[in-house]
Amino acid sequence: MSSIETTTQIQWHEVAQQVLSGNAFTREQGLELLQSSDSELLDLLAATFLVRRTYFGRTVQLYYLKNAKSGLCPEDCGYCSQSIVSDAPIEKYTIANERVLMEGAAKAASSQARTYCIVASGRGPTDREVDHVCRVVAKIKADHGLHICACLGLLKPDQAQRLADAGVDRINHNLNTSRRYYEEICTTHTYQDRIDTLEVAQKAGMELCSGLIVGMGETHDDILDTVFELQALNVKSIPVNFLHSIDGTPLEKREDLDPRQCLRILCLLRLVHPATEIRIAGGREVNLRSMQAMGLYAANSIFVSDYLTTKGQSAEDDFSMIEDLGFEVIIGGHEMAS
Repeated sequence: MSSIETTTQIQWHEVAQQVLSGNAFTREQGLELLQSSDSELLDLLAATFLVRRTYFGRTVQLYYLKNAKSGLCPEDCGYCSQSIVSDAPIEKYTIANERVLMEGAAKAASSQARTYCIVASGRGPTDREVDHVCRVVAKIKADHGLHICACLGLLKPDQAQRLADAGVDRINHNLNTSRRYYEEICTTHTYQDRIDTLEVAQKAGMELCSGLIVGMGETHDDILDTVFELQALNVKSIPVNFLHSIDGTPLEKREDLDPRQCLRILCLLRLVHPATEIRIAGGREVNLRSMQAMGLYAANSIFVSDYLTTKGQSAEDDFSMIEDLGFEVIIGGHEMAS
């Protein structure tokens, strides 16, 4: 091993020890990480795994996602097949009835998922839609005991409070990208609109699930801005989406990512957020490809089965991947033994 490689290995392990000692991972270190060479990647992953293992052991938490309302959205988010500017051939339907949502909950439970995510397209829910979700959530809790994460768009304070009172544990509302870059991917609502929804959800007593999408043309500084903004918001779960460019959307031609950069980004999230659940979310299969399993040396959660309008790896393949790593699926809480 060359002296340069030896120095690099010591550096990343020293950084991991710094994080485990309670010292914050800095923005400067984050930029160095994103710009690090492929020859450093295994050392970086090994160092990051020390942090992941300390807080989450060898456990993996599964999420199951239900697209409860598809398409019919007036927003112009460039990455999204459900937006008004998309010509993608997707299913379009109004909010799912109780039977469909309950069937999804049963599938989540049978898939060993800890959390059932109810996602509805649109700028924000109507009061009638909120009331419907509230009624179904109460039944899901009674029948399956699942944690519920709702992603319904921009929320008003009274809507957030009704959802919290009904038993919704978390609200998902992703920042997606930095404040600086946001207008490049969406013009029908603002970055601040998203911050406002997270704040009303938190005031209502729900945990925050918020993450980002990478691969949309953003810079390293945009990624760092978003990652550290999530730290300031005290989010409890961070989904990391890798752009799956869909034909018919404004970003259909973007293919900026490779598996190694995806792994670096997951390491960045873990080192900035050592005790926070990090979930490998949309685009996992098409961007990490044969290196999917390595992502779990940094992250501790994945979606099982499909996403909103794209197919995911089969649940059976996910279970095999987790088993091959020597990891285990856990349905309990966040505090894991090392």
